[in-house]
Amino acid sequence: MTEIRVQNLCKTYGDHVVLHNLSFTAGVGVTRILGRSGAGKTTLLRILLGLDQPDSGSLFGTNCRWAAVFQEDRLLGHLDAEDNLRFALGSAYNAAAAKTLLGELGLADVGSKPICEYSGGMKRRLSLLRALLVPFDLLILDEPFNGLDSENRKKAAALVRNRAQDKILLFAAHTKEDAALLGAEILCPFDSYCSVQISRSKGN
Repeated sequence: MTEIRVQNLCKTYGDHVVLHNLSFTAGVGVTRILGRSGAGKTTLLRILLGLDQPDSGSLFGTNCRWAAVFQEDRLLGHLDAEDNLRFALGSAYNAAAAKTLLGELGLADVGSKPICEYSGGMKRRLSLLRALLVPFDLLILDEPFNGLDSENRKKAAALVRNRAQDKILLFAAHTKEDAALLGAEILCPFDSYCSVQISRSKGN
């Protein structure tokens, strides 16, 4: 899989236009979706994953293996980190790989604690780790570094870059700081009806 394409995508909720004739191509590397809160970033990602339907427009290349991190962590609070990963990944769970990544994200010493005792940043790191352990061709991240301090943002971004090499990575954010962490730069805004911007990594 080398790219996904979006052509003339439109989506409204009642009288509110969320996406209007949105078109772009995302190839291997980082494609960043920039927009203020409520601009339609999450709606776009949900459409790409088949979790929502557009009013009109076409999608190409989205029928593939994907992994995602949503704004909600969606963890099971009564289970520990490893059991959360085991439950979510099923037969794809690899204990050795999980232990390694838990260490890289600073969660090795708390892996046996129930998630309900985790801080918000710890939950976020585990949610990210869960997605990175899934075999994928397309990785979608919605505000992936929310709640992380500067050091952990850098660690998480480095891990994402490493695990997503030679893959298509789409990530949504409303601030510009995360773009530098993943090597993306803003290329151009879309039309006045759509306050979403698309940026690509410098290597693409």
